[in-house]
Amino acid sequence: MMKRKIYDDLLKWKSSDNIKPLMILGVRQSGKTFIIDEFCKREYENYAYVNLLENDDVIELYNSKLTSDEKFAQFKVLLNFDFEKENSILFIDEIQESEKLISELKYFCEKHNDVRIVCAGSLLGVKLKRSKFSFPVGKVKMLDMYPMDFEEFLWAMGEDLLVNLIKDSYENCKAIAEPAHEKALRLYRTYLITGGMPESVKSMVLTNGDYIKYDSSILSDILSSYFKDMDKYVTSENEALKISRVYNSLPAQLSNLSNKFQFSKVSKGARKREYETSLDWLLASNMVIYSSMVKVPKVPLMGFTDNNSFKLYLSDVGILNSILKISMSDILQDNISLYKGVIAENYVANQLVCSGFDLFYYQNNTSEIDFLLYTKDGIIPVEVKASDNVRSKCLSVYFEKYEPKYMIRISTRNFEYNDETKIKSVPLYAVFCIEKDF
Repeated sequence: MMKRKIYDDLLKWKSSDNIKPLMILGVRQSGKTFIIDEFCKREYENYAYVNLLENDDVIELYNSKLTSDEKFAQFKVLLNFDFEKENSILFIDEIQESEKLISELKYFCEKHNDVRIVCAGSLLGVKLKRSKFSFPVGKVKMLDMYPMDFEEFLWAMGEDLLVNLIKDSYENCKAIAEPAHEKALRLYRTYLITGGMPESVKSMVLTNGDYIKYDSSILSDILSSYFKDMDKYVTSENEALKISRVYNSLPAQLSNLSNKFQFSKVSKGARKREYETSLDWLLASNMVIYSSMVKVPKVPLMGFTDNNSFKLYLSDVGILNSILKISMSDILQDNISLYKGVIAENYVANQLVCSGFDLFYYQNNTSEIDFLLYTKDGIIPVEVKASDNVRSKCLSVYFEKYEPKYMIRISTRNFEYNDETKIKSVPLYAVFCIEKDF
């Protein structure tokens, strides 16, 4: 089994005194079903799995006019599983197929608090946003699951010792030996190929890192499956076309000189009102990541955002590179030309989201800061560089104006801290070390 950080969150949920039904949200094929299934098998004596795509009886039951008590009793009969029994758990997969069952989770929480239920599903976020039935707000525990971050990728590759070295060097701002540094950069570039989709990572693991044997069709197949799923949750062919247009525009949007998403780049003459619903769909599906532009970097950052200026990143850097059709050899040899910075920035966005950060960036008339992180040390500016050429005035200008406690520059350079400039150098392979600390 590939180790996933969300397993610890599942254990916390299990040990909670006031337990609620658990719902896992995340982009399709990020490994939700696999890790929940492993958790249920390992942590409980009695376990039942039901997939609503394969079980119409459950859907019909919850569409019936029976009372909640009657539905609850008959649900156990249909499954031939007493989920009220001690040390038992029920996993309902593809729960988006029954809006009424989702609504009934409130009943489970209030009337049968001893029952352990985990739910997941494809495009569940989209379904919840468009549901005709009331969502049981406050009665369900919700967790977001993302593709594997770089630390999880290193675990899968058997590089636990390298992970420990990177973490220690980050904590102490101490450069690691050059051979280890170069090895970590090679693995970072390998991750740019696979991204964090478990099936993609598994293919690289099985080849022992030999990219020539890696199955590059996996990511393109995953992307195709996204749009096949989309057909189930759109209202018309026209809506599907608009969603595809927005998504397909993103690789080019990331290199916009304006450094923001522009609806006019989606199609000729496009207007915001035409594509807002399409954008909402992509965000709800977790296929894209939203970064808000901040006009004044003060707490709370959300209070100083400009709603008309934002960036969108793809949810997985491997899918980005698959769309761009960059050869694996060019990625590994760092021969990506002008798109190197775009790819590195998308990668950093993915890692920060996995670590629990909301994404913000700062921009004024003369400069831009790629990311602003709200931490216990205040608001910390982060600049991303794709190579070891770190010339830039942006951080120094920002420091003069706002005087943060320190600043972070992410690049291919080794670990370092400059007490004079207050810049902490963090290698691209160590972004996972930047954790939300409150």
